[in-house]
Amino acid sequence: MQSGDLWVFGYGSLIWEPGFDFVERRLATLEGYRRAFCMASIRYRGTPEAPGLVLALDREAAGACRGVAYRVSEPVAAVTLDYLRERELISYAYDEARLPVRLDGGGEVEAVTFVSNREHPQYRGGLSLDDQAEVIARAVGPRGPNSDYLLNTVASLEALGLHDPELHELAEMVRRRR
Repeated sequence: MQSGDLWVFGYGSLIWEPGFDFVERRLATLEGYRRAFCMASIRYRGTPEAPGLVLALDREAAGACRGVAYRVSEPVAAVTLDYLRERELISYAYDEARLPVRLDGGGEVEAVTFVSNREHPQYRGGLSLDDQAEVIARAVGPRGPNSDYLLNTVASLEALGLHDPELHELAEMVRRRR
């Protein structure tokens, strides 16, 4: 690994649609956060008039989020970071963070990731699973149905051997509503 390489932690759509080149992908764990449908989507999976919900890393002292760490080589690190900022910071509902992630198989790296900004008007922390399912089942945005985002994430996690019981339950609730 080169010292100028960039690590990126993905926990949602970056798992199934990273959109950038990487030289290594490893399962990883981020402590102190949990994956949650706590961010209103007004551009991708919903509209300003009918927002959807997308995942964010929400701070939780005892939490841990399993996801994927991507290593991006130094020559394309700056371009990749620009791409991620354009994709993830579209309305500044997320904060860019560099946090330590534990790699499966050993080791820890500092990775760029995007965490919820609880002060932002799009933050929707505290919604019940039932309320989340109602929003996700009906919302549609320029990138398609909000339910596709949820189902793609669940399927991608399962394919990697990562089971998220809350997302699995939410997916079943959304399927029943559709």
